[in-house]
Amino acid sequence: MSKERERLSEPGPWRRWGPYLSERQWGTVREDRSRDGNAWESFSHDEARSRAYRWGEDGLAGLCDERQLLCFALALWNERDPILKERAFGLTNGQGNHGEDVKEYYFFLDSTPTHSWMRWLYKYPQAAYPYTELVEENGRRGPQDFEYELVDTGVFAENRYFDVAVDFAKASPDDVLIRIAVTNNGPEAAPLHLLPTLWFRNTWTAHDEAERPQLSRAGGTRPVIRAEHPSLGLRYLHVDTDCALLFTENETNAERFGEGANPMPYVKDAFHEAVVVGRADAANPDSVGTKAAAHLHVIAGAGGEHQLRMEFAHDGGGHGKGGNVTLYLDGNSVGTSDDVAAATPGRKRRLRRIGVRQGAQRAATSP
Repeated sequence: MSKERERLSEPGPWRRWGPYLSERQWGTVREDRSRDGNAWESFSHDEARSRAYRWGEDGLAGLCDERQLLCFALALWNERDPILKERAFGLTNGQGNHGEDVKEYYFFLDSTPTHSWMRWLYKYPQAAYPYTELVEENGRRGPQDFEYELVDTGVFAENRYFDVAVDFAKASPDDVLIRIAVTNNGPEAAPLHLLPTLWFRNTWTAHDEAERPQLSRAGGTRPVIRAEHPSLGLRYLHVDTDCALLFTENETNAERFGEGANPMPYVKDAFHEAVVVGRADAANPDSVGTKAAAHLHVIAGAGGEHQLRMEFAHDGGGHGKGGNVTLYLDGNSVGTSDDVAAATPGRKRRLRRIGVRQGAQRAATSP
């Protein structure tokens, strides 16, 4: 019996953590605060970095529990974008000449049925992301015209972009190993800020009696984020590279929207303010909050690759695989085809599954 078939015999615990994080929570009826039902205008992409969601969360390479209480995702900055890249950008129904349309290139390359192994890939330009150009040019085009895509703007010229690949492998239902691999496809060295982020969905603002969870820096010399939640218990995010840890609250920045004074000084968009704007006082110096991130700054040479490895588990000691996270991740990758084939009996279905998997990976090799 394959390992994946064994996991499928009792899938509940193995599916406790998975890729359940929304790709877009802004501009949806779930977060509509308007009086006329215009969800697109009620909660914009520009608002999303500063206003706390109520009913869900979103992010890049997202991972969360089945109730979306504790979330993990990756934020990026190339030192040219006007904002921290924390979520996918797209056009609203009124902005796109063919309706709503995401303007990013990301790929869900692989996953087992229990999410014991997953792979995600994103194409991140090294030039400033053309937010305004995409909105304005698509606004000029009519229904009979082609859509104006991100690749049409020229930001991928000379292959000046990063491949950002994220692998997840479960050593057990509650022990998730994570590897982020960044490859510079361009002809010159380029800077990149990586901010793997852990945060709690805001379930306490609307309910005064709700117990507030907390993230904090764990004791010791290594960068470890400690997460404590009333129902999830204790969890830890271990980072295998020395780096800064940033902390803030998943609370709306009311002052940005002219909605009065913030009830606390540390708010949702603090990491944008700290990294992009350069505000040293934006993050909480006491290293506590409901949103936290590891901040790693790299200079990737032409054709060079940088890796960051993490472990997300109940174990405060971390790295239960003897520290060899890379070997375990690679082992899960190699075994995925055999596991999935064994879990989907029938020769035609196995061949179809392998073909779809290989096709998706080939399609993601270039923007």
